[in-house]
Amino acid sequence: MDAGPGQAVLWDHRARSWAYDPDLVVRFLDDYRNVDRYKNVSRAAVEAVVEAVTGGEKLPDESSIRAIFREGSNTDR
Repeated sequence: MDAGPGQAVLWDHRARSWAYDPDLVVRFLDDYRNVDRYKNVSRAAVEAVVEAVTGGEKLPDESSIRAIFREGSNTDR
């Protein structure tokens, strides 16, 4: 998540792909019931577990994430 401009990507288990969905991410992060279900971690820490979570997909590199942000920002949300 890039909190400054309010952009976020997440792993969509149904679509089996990375998705632009800042609204869903913020709803999760802002829900008091989830406060103990997440923490800020480094990119290296995420990379260490992401393939297990995604079933083998790697975390997109920074330029790919920025491209997802640009594309998502240009669509109706």
